[in-house]
Amino acid sequence: MQQTVTAGSPPRVAPNVRININPGAEISARMDRLPITQHLWMLVFLISLGGFFEVYDLIFTGYIAPGMAKSGLLQTTTHAFFGLTGIAGFIAATFVGLFVGTFGFGWMPDRYGRRAVFTFSLLWYSVGSAIMAFQATPEGVILWRFITGIGVGLEIITIDSYVTELVPQHMRGRAIAFNQTVMFAAAPVAAILSYWLVPTTVFGIDGWRVVVLAGAIGAVLVWFIRRAVPESPRWLATHGNVERGERIVGMIEAIVERQYGQPLPPPLNAIEQPVHRHASFAELLQPPYRSRLIMLTVFNFCQAIGYYGFVNWVPTLLIAHGITVTKSLLYSFIIAFAMPAGALLAMLYADKIQRKYLIVGSALAVVICGLAFGQVTSVVPLIITGVLISFAGQTMSVSCHTYQSELFPTAVRCRASGIVYSASRIGAMLSGFIIAALLKDFGVPGVFTGITACMLVVMIAIGVFGPKTNGLRLEELNH
Repeated sequence: MQQTVTAGSPPRVAPNVRININPGAEISARMDRLPITQHLWMLVFLISLGGFFEVYDLIFTGYIAPGMAKSGLLQTTTHAFFGLTGIAGFIAATFVGLFVGTFGFGWMPDRYGRRAVFTFSLLWYSVGSAIMAFQATPEGVILWRFITGIGVGLEIITIDSYVTELVPQHMRGRAIAFNQTVMFAAAPVAAILSYWLVPTTVFGIDGWRVVVLAGAIGAVLVWFIRRAVPESPRWLATHGNVERGERIVGMIEAIVERQYGQPLPPPLNAIEQPVHRHASFAELLQPPYRSRLIMLTVFNFCQAIGYYGFVNWVPTLLIAHGITVTKSLLYSFIIAFAMPAGALLAMLYADKIQRKYLIVGSALAVVICGLAFGQVTSVVPLIITGVLISFAGQTMSVSCHTYQSELFPTAVRCRASGIVYSASRIGAMLSGFIIAALLKDFGVPGVFTGITACMLVVMIAIGVFGPKTNGLRLEELNH
């Protein structure tokens, strides 16, 4: 049962009707009426800095692969489909770890808070990466890649919910787009470092190891910066700590009002909702969350094969076109610039066009440009189509990260996001083996035929079954 009342007044209910009400409804009403100011953008930026190194870790997977193969540590292809001594095994270990982090530990931010898990998971990643960089056997590298992936997976779902809950509803799309811009600025950084370092050695250390260590060291530095970010007031309210949540909202309001230069508008109507007694999986099997869970699981599985099937294999796909290792890394660096640029561009329309339509449209663009990438042979068309695929992929990424965080209530937001997002980890894990097999048997055109099939499923799942979310408050979307 849902009640809508003016913030500060008691809900009107029929006589003799008992209802359990979320005590933090007024907190959401106060936050959703905030005008967009520098302070809100700064909060998103600080959270995004933590995500920068998670994306750095994911992106360098493809860029350091040629260096690992050149050093003889891993093989480009293996005789067995699930060979664990090749690049595909390294990619698979990454996404198995991400799967465990998202599916197995997604409940942690809902229980212990967004801020605490945010910090813990970044330190996990930093330590795991540092250890992996000094491994001397394929088995050691793959094991620590798996362990590092757990921390990365937990971090990413925490970031999505954290940003979604700290900004008003009219800013959610742009906030995630800005978040993705900062995070995916790591893509060209990882690409250029790989271009400089992977073909060489630094003080006798393989260049690819230095690339890995750079992310581990940087993540530790950011840990000190992001201590300025408060806990999510919405999360505090769902756990009965309304007083602390109100103090945080009050501090945010004071800073926003000072920057706004005039009194804040009155709070919106408070949308009261039943209390979520347990942040449990069983709750997600009830309407309307069950259908959303299934839809987003299918979407995440298929889009991951298409998205990471391109991102993680750009240098290798360019080499398959006859381009040398060094030049393939340079061209990959150019293509990688489209990642933050694409997310930045999405800020212009993320809250103006329905997110479900953005997802469908970007999937279609990946299909068209991907098929073109598989057919062209000269350098300029390859780079242009690669950039366009990256643009489309970033629009999809911005939209889906916002979308899946909106469709579940605060009490189970991270758990639900972890479950559906874990499907993308399975898809990404399999993508390495699938792309390797398609590349071996059918060449680059075969790779993009497989990506096309996955994107068609994405378009059907979201286009047919996805609800509209733009401009709606989180409480409206989750009755």
